[in-house]
Amino acid sequence: MGEAAQIKSASAGAGIYQFAYTRNADQDAPEPVSHPIVIVGAGPVGLSLAIDLAQRGRKVVLLDDADRIGEGSRAICFSKRSLEVWDRLGVGDRMLERGVEWKVGKVFLGDGLVYGFDLLPEDGHKRPAFINLQQYYAEKYLVERVAQLPAIDLRWRNKVTGLERSNDAVTITIETPDGPYRLAASYLVACDGARSNLRAMVGADFVGETFEDQFLIADVKMRAAFPTERWFWFDPPFHSGQSALLHRQPDDVWRIDLQLGPDADPKEETRPERVRPRIERMLGHGDFTFEWISLYRFQCRRMKRFLHGRVIFAGDSAHQVSPFGARGANSGLEDGENLAWKLDLILSGEAGTALLESYDLERTQAADDNIGHSTRSTDFIAPHSPFERQLRNATLRLAGKAEFAKRMVNAGRLSTPTAYASPLSTPDAEAWTGRAKPGTALIDAPLRDAQGRAHFLTDIFHDLGCRFTLVTYEQPDGAALAANLAHIAIGRGGFSDASGAFADRWGAEPGAAFLLRPDGYVAARMKAPTAERIDAARRRACAQTA
Repeated sequence: MGEAAQIKSASAGAGIYQFAYTRNADQDAPEPVSHPIVIVGAGPVGLSLAIDLAQRGRKVVLLDDADRIGEGSRAICFSKRSLEVWDRLGVGDRMLERGVEWKVGKVFLGDGLVYGFDLLPEDGHKRPAFINLQQYYAEKYLVERVAQLPAIDLRWRNKVTGLERSNDAVTITIETPDGPYRLAASYLVACDGARSNLRAMVGADFVGETFEDQFLIADVKMRAAFPTERWFWFDPPFHSGQSALLHRQPDDVWRIDLQLGPDADPKEETRPERVRPRIERMLGHGDFTFEWISLYRFQCRRMKRFLHGRVIFAGDSAHQVSPFGARGANSGLEDGENLAWKLDLILSGEAGTALLESYDLERTQAADDNIGHSTRSTDFIAPHSPFERQLRNATLRLAGKAEFAKRMVNAGRLSTPTAYASPLSTPDAEAWTGRAKPGTALIDAPLRDAQGRAHFLTDIFHDLGCRFTLVTYEQPDGAALAANLAHIAIGRGGFSDASGAFADRWGAEPGAAFLLRPDGYVAARMKAPTAERIDAARRRACAQTA
């Protein structure tokens, strides 16, 4: 992709990186040049999807209407699952090196601690429960990874202004500083955000709920001795009757969210001279500077369908949730990992378009899951009536004494991968224990090779190319069962499960086998595997059988 990805200017303190517009050969063609995949939107979702497809051997054109990244921190909280995705895309280490690891959260009522929680209490995972990292850093690392992949043509200041659809292609009109041109694509993926132009072009809209309460975001730079934890207050003394959130980011930047209520004036409330006294009351001092100030309302909405012929929607263009729970960006990245392998198999002729329908089915399930959690969080954080507020506060007071009440407190359930109820999954034929059910994401575990060297299951899967993979446990005929599949043998001369974590987490018994999809989700598990059963499960996971 060459010069188009190079940083033209940067202001690292503010996190703003600007890129050069470059004219491309398609602009001089007399007719629209055809490409297999065009992605619109170079945010975390579009960039990650493009890298995933390129690593699977697919050429991608990636368009963005801007020439910069980094207008504020925006998303900051990235999950263990997102880090595992970024690991296989070649940027996981960079994200972790810059990011702030955390797993402990605390909930307060007034100035008293109600309870704390640990999001990853067990050892033996490569990646932490979460990191906090400004979105502009995440995008910068992804853009630099894109620059290493010749299969991706990233074009800045290329704005899609028109769309024509047919049965076998999509044709778009693109506006640039040099004037308009047209492209054709076998598949067009819209990752162009909550204000998606493409969503309007296909005549679709969001369905769901917009909440009245407004929240102020202030990213402030200061030196502070607060621990690296998520702190959430209900009715704190510094912000009476409302809620507040504090999170640490890299570079001594802290994310502060303050509930303002439905009647707040956005222009007035985002003026620094208006925000400063609020933050001073919270911190007890004024020794800070502002990095970013914004105001938002909760949105819990999605498109009815994410597929519109050959136009596919992912990330915020397809769904919106409130920020409490870190479900927006993380869910968008999971959209991308679900879609990439399916497009790859369809374009190679190994699967039909029925596989693409499973993207809509699985990711709308995930959107509903996230919207449900997000709506319940919002209802708890911002009750609709005085009675609901009284009930909420009684629950909070009881939570400090009773375990059952803690489970009722909802300050934002943190993002976890959705377990799919999917026709791609083969139902269990035997009774199982363990958490690795068909339709669930790969659960990491520590393993050792024959030389005693330490590995993680996620890395082994990535090193095999993230394709259909058979994991066998104490299975002497595992290699024969895995014909035409990647194979991870655990026990019987393969990797050693010395800690027992794999057997415990996966419910593995000697002789068991697990079929993984290319996105790492469990397609099937079998206590008495045969080559025929495994092949049938693989074909089912490609939507080739009912």
